[in-house]
Parts: sequence; structure tokens; C-alpha cells
Amino acid sequence: MSPHEPHPTYDAVIVGGGHNGLVAAGYLARAGRSVLVLERLDHTGGAAVSTRPFAGVDARLSRYSYLVSLLPEKIVQDLGLRFRVQGRTISSYTPVERDGRPTGLLVGGGEERTRDAFARLTGGEREYAAWRRFYGMTGEVARRIFPTLTEPLPSRDELRRRIDDDEAWRVLFEEPIGVAVEERFADDLVRGVVLTDALIGTFADAHDPSLKQNRCFLYHVIGGGTGAWDVPVGGMGALTDALAAAARDAGAVIATGHEAVRIATDGRTAEVTYRTGDGEGVASARHVLVNASPQALAELTGDTPPGPAEGAQLKVNMLLTRLPRLRDSAVDPREAFAGTFHIAEGYRQLAAAHAQAAAGELPTAPPSEIYCHSLTDPSILGADLVERGYQTLTLFGLHTPARLFERDNDAVREELLKATLAQLDAHLAEPLADCLALDADGRPCIEARTPLDLERDLGLPGGNIFHRDLSWPYADESTGRWGVETPHANVLLCGAGAVRGGGVSGVPGHNAAMAVLEAGQG
Repeated sequence: MSPHEPHPTYDAVIVGGGHNGLVAAGYLARAGRSVLVLERLDHTGGAAVSTRPFAGVDARLSRYSYLVSLLPEKIVQDLGLRFRVQGRTISSYTPVERDGRPTGLLVGGGEERTRDAFARLTGGEREYAAWRRFYGMTGEVARRIFPTLTEPLPSRDELRRRIDDDEAWRVLFEEPIGVAVEERFADDLVRGVVLTDALIGTFADAHDPSLKQNRCFLYHVIGGGTGAWDVPVGGMGALTDALAAAARDAGAVIATGHEAVRIATDGRTAEVTYRTGDGEGVASARHVLVNASPQALAELTGDTPPGPAEGAQLKVNMLLTRLPRLRDSAVDPREAFAGTFHIAEGYRQLAAAHAQAAAGELPTAPPSEIYCHSLTDPSILGADLVERGYQTLTLFGLHTPARLFERDNDAVREELLKATLAQLDAHLAEPLADCLALDADGRPCIEARTPLDLERDLGLPGGNIFHRDLSWPYADESTGRWGVETPHANVLLCGAGAVRGGGVSGVPGHNAAMAVLEAGQG
């Protein structure tokens, strides 16, 4: 598409080739619509990509997004995707020192092992029984809510009736999640493990009156109707590569290196101006779907932007020559790192880290969680690395809001990385640094990304991985029928900032496509 060619017209132009935009493109193209996807970067995938970040090393890592829970099987089947996920037999391991000795909590590997692990840590049966009751409740909520994500938005009352459990509704939708955690669990470490799902990418205290921590918790426990978080086989890029292939096979045109700079619409037709290395061009469409943040949407349409968003995480990718040994010798590192390895995430530790960050200071004990993709799916590593026993580690740090990095992003990144790894080292029988692989230039295979880095690299507002605070999965006065509507009748938001957005789900892309098809025109 040269800027000198006649302006092409499409049924739909999709701004942004992230996974949600590609889902929308696949559905619309399969329905016979003409579709153009404009992607600013030279590749599709957005934050759901696999890359080789270390020079000369054959390790293809899920660089940003890394686990799958919220992607409905319906989307995989509808689009005929050649993509699968692999479950993890271990849910989590959380190390701690009790009475001067290293111990921890291993969740997974069967009910008997998990019960024994709770008894070993807490000295009795109470906490495990409370755990079973609590997650039995959230599991039932998951089974009832998850199917609604690809349906028109229910009202609050309709969703409450569907859940049909007044206690669950109160715990999840009406009072801060900290209340339930403190009422149900007595052990500080168990409380912290439960709370972490409320804090991923969300800067909040357990008792935040806004309940944004509850919304985050809800999305982390409803995925797939089970709450399981699975490993994408082949890395996250396998999903977006499959989505791009499905869209192209159905007839969609995907134009990388094309940055949308303006959307003009009268509510019936629209023109999208884009920029390439050769100049500007215009594509006309009946519908425009924006797979970008609400802030980017406002910039494109000239509307009043929403309030600022802020991310609050540190993302670290590593390649190791071997997994490190643990101080808790009762646990095999291959199990401890196969699930989610919680660091400095006791309940009181999480509260202290939040308070320090809210006061403008880096947490002295930064909380984080780690997992090893290659234990479940070694295909992301070259055969030679697999044979030599190499493993990946992915770390996600909590309670590090973007504001902390504004004075000097590079210096604060290094300070935070050092402090975060020190918290991990405290539970290892050998320094992590001794296990890091080296790249072709002799540098340790480790990279870290702050919220400001994600804003620069991916356009995430404030580095917020959800584009803005997550929303409740029901309709209110600000939503439309599908949760993707904007003030412009033929412009839809299909990115993570849509209602029921956030995470690698494809749900906003599916729902925006359904809104277009339901309209009964182009």
C-alpha cells in the first residue's frame, strides 16, 4: 500500500496487531468481511511475543506475557488455531524460614501431597481445610462466570443470579479481598499466597476501598472455568503466530510498519490515516477496531483522554545453566520452579512493600514470583541447550509503580533487580548468579523491564499491563452491549482496556468482532 495509490476501502480496519486485534481479524475475515490490520512495529503480537533476547543463544522466550488462563477454548476452535497449552502439576512453592530453619509450602502434585505440605508448614489441618473451602468457592464462581466472557455483558444483577452464592458475591464483589483472607486463614504465608493473585500488575493494598485488587483477583481465578494458569507450548509467540496465520488464511491483510496516526469518523464510515517509512496513506472502513489503550484511542480520535494509568511490575527474563539448589532440601528445584515460586510474598511482607512504594520508596524486600517455562515445555530451547540441562526463569515483581522509576529509570531498575534477586538468594543454597548462562559476548543472560520500559517498547500507558484498572465483568451505565463500544458508533475498543480485557485472552477481540457482525453491516 503506497501513499500514492487510491485509498482502499475495507469493511473493517483494525489498529494494532496484538493478539486481540488478530482475534478480531480472524473472526471478521472468516465471516467474509474485508479486513486490514495496521501494525506500528515490524511484527505482530504486541506483548504476546517470543523473542531471542540473548545474543547468540538459542532460547526463544515469552518476553512479556508468559502464561495463559483466560483464552477461551472457543476462540482456539472457532479460528482453527494450531496452538495448545500444557498444564502444570505443581501450582506453587513458597519458601520461608520458620524457627531458624528453611521450609516452605508446596501446592500441587496431588491432594495428599498438598495436605501434607500444609501440615508440615502450619502444624495442623486447619489451613488446608480453609484452603479447600475457599478455592472450592472460587472454582464454582469460575465455572459460572467464565462462559459469560464471550457473551453480551450481563447486568450486575444477572451476574449475581448466575453465581447464585451470596457469600461468594460478598467476598469477591462487595468487600475488600483482605477481609476474606484474614477471616479464613491464620498463617501469614498462606494468607500471602492467596493475596498475590489480587496484586499481579495491580498496585493496591489488600483493603483498598476501590476493590481494584478484587477485580484483579477475580480475573486470576476464573480462567478456563478452573483458574488454572497454563504454559503456551512453543512460547507465547506460538499463539500470536497462529492467530496471524489464521487471519491471513481467511483473507485479512496484515500491514506491519504501518502506524495509525488519526481516525476520522461520522459514525457510519471512517478514515484511518497511517504513516510508513515512505509517507502517509489513508484506509477507509465501515468499522474501525482499536487494539490499543484507551489513551491511544483518544489520541487517534481527538477525544478527551481518560485519566493516566500506571503499571507496577518488574519483568525479568533469565537463562540458567542449571536450576539452583534450595535451602529447603525437602523440595526438588524441578518441582519448586515448575509452578509459581513466591518470593517475599508473606501477607505482612506484601503490606509492607505496598506501604513503602506508596510512600515513594523502593520496597526493601521486593515481592516477586518466578516460574520455569522450560520445565513444562523444553521446545523453546535449542536441542543443545536442552541436552546440557539449561532452563529458563521468568520473574514478575510486584508493588513497583512506575512513579518510582521516573527519577532515573536505568539506575532504579538495577537497584530493584539487585534487591529482588537478593530476596531469592536468601532461599537458595547457592547464588543465582552462579547459575546464569552467558551470551555470545560473555554477558549474563538476564534482562529486566520496568513499567517505563514497557511504556516505551509497547506503548502500554504508564507500563500498565492491563492498559488501565481492570473492570467488573458486568454492564453499567458506562458500558455498551459488548463492553467494547466507544462514543463513536463505528469505532470499537478491542484492546486490554475494554471491559473484560486484560491478560492474554482474545476476549475483547472476539467481542468487538461480534459487535461488528451483530450490527449487520460491513
